[in-house]
Amino acid sequence: MAEDIEIDIDDLERRMKGAMESMRHEFASLRTGRASASMVEPVQVEAYGQMTPINQLGTVNVPEPRMVTINIWDKAMVGKAEKALRESGLGINPQTNGTIIMLPIPELNEERRKELTKVAAQYAESARVAIRNVRRDGMDQVKKAKADGMSEDDQKFWETAVQELTDRMIANVDAALEAKQAEIMQV
Repeated sequence: MAEDIEIDIDDLERRMKGAMESMRHEFASLRTGRASASMVEPVQVEAYGQMTPINQLGTVNVPEPRMVTINIWDKAMVGKAEKALRESGLGINPQTNGTIIMLPIPELNEERRKELTKVAAQYAESARVAIRNVRRDGMDQVKKAKADGMSEDDQKFWETAVQELTDRMIANVDAALEAKQAEIMQV
């Protein structure tokens, strides 16, 4: 029985990759001075009696590197969508032309770039914490298996495997953070 005790390393890796994906999604919402359709994803509009994501009220396009346009399908929603964009905290002043809302992306100043790098670092730290929590779960599984009769050699093998996976994922987070910070600081 003690021979077939195994730790589900694939599950641990899947959970760690989930933390990485969450961080990448948060990185995508950071404004870097370049237009991106994902920057308006968090914006919610009071539409038809409920809060609705703005990308479900119209087509989001990036026609130029410094411009996002949203073509609102229902003309009655244009004013509400514009108001939601103004109040969203994106720091962008929307301009309306019929059913099209244009979002010109201003150049970021040095101070704002530094603030954004700090926000990116916070997102990365959250991902590291999530990865370490998954590592702790993996180590707890190893300890439980040891109590269930796993040999010392197997215990060392699984602890090493979990630690190596954690180190690799943390290195991926650090690399993604470094790339995002370089992108933010690029003028």
